[in-house]
Amino acid sequence: MLIFWAIVGIVWVGWKADRAGYFDELVIIQKKPKPDRERYEVLMKELARWRGELAVKYKTAKTAEQKLAVEYDARVMLELVMPEMMRCWVGTGYDFNGTAERPGEGKVACGYFVSTVLRDAGFRVNRYKLAQQPSENILRTFLPRKSCLLKVDKDYDDYADWVEGLENGIYMIGLDTHVGFLVNREDGVYFFHSSASRLRGVVEERRSDAGAIRRSKWRMIGNLSGEPSAIRTWLQGDSIVVRS
Repeated sequence: MLIFWAIVGIVWVGWKADRAGYFDELVIIQKKPKPDRERYEVLMKELARWRGELAVKYKTAKTAEQKLAVEYDARVMLELVMPEMMRCWVGTGYDFNGTAERPGEGKVACGYFVSTVLRDAGFRVNRYKLAQQPSENILRTFLPRKSCLLKVDKDYDDYADWVEGLENGIYMIGLDTHVGFLVNREDGVYFFHSSASRLRGVVEERRSDAGAIRRSKWRMIGNLSGEPSAIRTWLQGDSIVVRS
């Protein structure tokens, strides 16, 4: 069965499905460089609607195969929409105490950027408590220990090569004193974070510009969208206990 959908205001969507629950083509054709609250609100609402529909399918699935197909669709949906939500924040200012709720409305610290995007993407988590945790606890709130990959004192270029060789997905990354998202795709890795240096605000960086990762000696990453337990938690709308 072919699956076609569109989200109002999103210009990046294009795919085809080769069998039920599986998408095999995605085209990203535009991104916006400035904070965009209006688009963010649309993305939030559409993702919530799709989560609701997928949750019903998941609950009524009769076989393990059917449940896996819904989990796969949920993963694809998150990998489509969450990076676009992150891009809506680009240009929002940084402040160590920043707790902005929406793109461009006030300033936002790195932890609050991550926790707010996660909450607004449909993960039921206390964004205040999550944002105040060290980066390892932020990752471990969503991921089991075995899914959190730690590298210490590794040469940056070697580390970047290693990351690019990992499976595609939305990764959370914890650094010495920082946290953000890595989006790993066929065309490379994108680092979204609220930066205290350089442009001082939410930025989207490629490998050559990711100074925060380059400078950090301690680097932990985990594939949020590739973790089955995180996908099930999102689908079922379970409340998430913040690790502290």
